[in-house]
Amino acid sequence: MAQNKKPKYKNVLVIRFSAIGDVAMTVPVLQSVARAYPDTHFTMLSNARFAPFFAGMPDNVSFLGVDLKKDYHGFGAMFKLFLSLRKKHFDAVADIHRVLRTTALSFFYRLFFTKVRRIHKDRRSRKRLTRFKNKDLTPRLTSFDRYRIVLEKLGFKFDVEFSSIFGNGKGDLSAIKNIVGNKECPWIGVAPFAAHKGKIYPLYLMEEVVAQLDSAGVCRQFVFAYGKELAQVQEWAEKYRSVEMIDTSLGMAGELILMSHMNVMLAMDSSNMHLASLTGTPVVSIWGATHPAAGFMGWGQDPDNCIQLDLPCRPCSIYGKKECMYGDYRCLTGIDPNTIFSKVQAYL
Repeated sequence: MAQNKKPKYKNVLVIRFSAIGDVAMTVPVLQSVARAYPDTHFTMLSNARFAPFFAGMPDNVSFLGVDLKKDYHGFGAMFKLFLSLRKKHFDAVADIHRVLRTTALSFFYRLFFTKVRRIHKDRRSRKRLTRFKNKDLTPRLTSFDRYRIVLEKLGFKFDVEFSSIFGNGKGDLSAIKNIVGNKECPWIGVAPFAAHKGKIYPLYLMEEVVAQLDSAGVCRQFVFAYGKELAQVQEWAEKYRSVEMIDTSLGMAGELILMSHMNVMLAMDSSNMHLASLTGTPVVSIWGATHPAAGFMGWGQDPDNCIQLDLPCRPCSIYGKKECMYGDYRCLTGIDPNTIFSKVQAYL
């Protein structure tokens, strides 16, 4: 969308430190506003390891990565960071995180009369979504909408239009060919893990899905795992000929390239759902304690590919941290592996 008038601000700082899925969701918004306002320079301040998300941005976007644990840890850390940032002469700040650290940075900028606008998380509305009785399942604003609104409050009017971090194509497979080889059959991404138990489809049931895909025809299943998860996936790789393990050896950039060549990604409500969405890959997502109505579904994904059970107790949590009140996580154990298999197989 072309800009309608000259922008009020020329050098804008956008702040979102974490989490990985939330930072990934900034990409469509940042790319869209940068294209609509080519005369404004936007700097994305985030965790240094998220740099690959922003590699394909327009020329008027810069990424500034920091390591908060190493370089900006402890008392006075945010003032130290502010002094470093002040040298770049930002004339406006968009705080799309609104946590203690970004609150401190926003305060320092306001002390020096810099325009600051901050995200509204609408926590009251989210409580109505997760309460036990009389749940309000009205879809909330998506994170993409909330990020856009913050920038609109700074005077930037634009539509969010985005297809992939690789534009209309896919990532350069030659960059990881020594690890994954050529694509000669359908590729399936499988991300069976998440940060919280309320988001994880039981592994014994997920193995049933993996086994069905393995026996259904020639394909390759790339299962994403890290740390303690590796042992479980290694067992699958030894049992099923189509299963291959993806660990940290590819790096974030390599994983994004690989995901762009997937026929489909099977994931929880997790960061991998958002990473695949950034590459334009369709995602079949499994939802347990959480719910798409909270506004955290991946960019451009089909709601029909959200697999979930209609239970009076769900959603019980926005982020999946809450313990199951019944102790059995029936919102996940009750999902039939055949349902998941059918959704994934439709893309092969």
